[in-house]
Amino acid sequence: MVNKFLYPNGGSETYIFELGKKLHEMGHEVQYFGMEHEGRIVGNHAESYTANMDFHSTKLQKILYPFKIIYSYEARKKIRPVLDDFAPDVVHLNNINFQITPSILYEIKAYEKQNKRSVRIVCTAHDYQWVCPNHMMMIPSDGTLCFACRGGRFGACTKNRCIHNSRIRSLLGSLEAFYYKNRRTYALVDTVICPSEFMKKQLDTSPVLAKKTLMLHNFVTPPDMEEETGAWETIKKRLPERYVLYFGRFSEEKGVRTLLKVCKNMTNVSFVFAGTGPLTEEVSRVSNIRNAGFVRGKALKELIAGAAFSLYPSEWYENCPFSVMESQMYGTPMIASSLGGIPELLSDGVTGELFEAGNAAQLMKQGRKALLPVQIHPVNRGLLSHQDKLLYPRVRKLLCLFNQFLHRIASVASPDLWDHAVSTVLVAPFGNL
Repeated sequence: MVNKFLYPNGGSETYIFELGKKLHEMGHEVQYFGMEHEGRIVGNHAESYTANMDFHSTKLQKILYPFKIIYSYEARKKIRPVLDDFAPDVVHLNNINFQITPSILYEIKAYEKQNKRSVRIVCTAHDYQWVCPNHMMMIPSDGTLCFACRGGRFGACTKNRCIHNSRIRSLLGSLEAFYYKNRRTYALVDTVICPSEFMKKQLDTSPVLAKKTLMLHNFVTPPDMEEETGAWETIKKRLPERYVLYFGRFSEEKGVRTLLKVCKNMTNVSFVFAGTGPLTEEVSRVSNIRNAGFVRGKALKELIAGAAFSLYPSEWYENCPFSVMESQMYGTPMIASSLGGIPELLSDGVTGELFEAGNAAQLMKQGRKALLPVQIHPVNRGLLSHQDKLLYPRVRKLLCLFNQFLHRIASVASPDLWDHAVSTVLVAPFGNL
């Protein structure tokens, strides 16, 4: 598996760790490639990783970043010992742009040619990076949703300062996108897994990717209930008897500023926020919000299950958010915005309710309605019949895909090889800037 982060950091990391675990349980060997970090929890036998890159650092090393984020010679060099040692059948890319860079695709192909063996390259698209240089299809300075770069018109990123509102960084983003478009680099990928139909439609606007995409929603797995019992007991003592929950990143694009307006106007309702982010101070200043901080595992499961309902007011084109699936898994109705891939996960009026993104008045109205006492809300009945669809069918489909790749390789190499089930997968992370 290839991913820029090899430690718990977000949805893509949750995805690769759980997928790697399932592949291992099936008898496949899995190793990982990405950046070195003190919090790294997975790795490879060759102990080969790229140096950690922090784009917000003030160190002198930042001067070299413009030369690294477009094409990383370091990543290409460092992945080779892993390929030589591990000899993977499948390389699974996740978030790689900027920190790892698509340069590694050329090394995988060089390894394949020199060793005269077939290596399948699969990528799971966790964001819109390959059709939008800032990966969000949003102009950050004003929150405008944007499709300007689709079709390879990447100059719009520079014009609108789409990366950190910086002309220089946005120019680098445009140059990176043009570079790999002109080299047709992404044509080296065999299959692109899109976790939502919305994502698939965006990637299909690229002629290089259009015939390589397939849609397969993400999956969620229940936490180990024997772990972190102390964390839940501590959080539980501070919880109100009845509360409405938001869990996720405290940021503008997640709709948190809109949600804060709602909280301030519903002073008789207790809200619990679980997460961190740039709006943490604003969250902490609202009197009827209890900030539980970053919560995971058993504590998060119990926090979600105990809520009257949860909220997901995102204001950008979400792909396949884990928060929506986790709320359904634990039987908690959700009110969420109707953007991106969210409506594919949440059936309006059955497993939750949708509202217009950014519309605080509509969110407040639906929130008040959801708090009315009812014996069995239709949403709850929908949740009960929906929970089993979130895990096993999606995991099976994804693992079947890998098995198909491995079976083709094994059949070509030796008809008997597949029977011994000695298959290998390398998973590497792609990161966002």
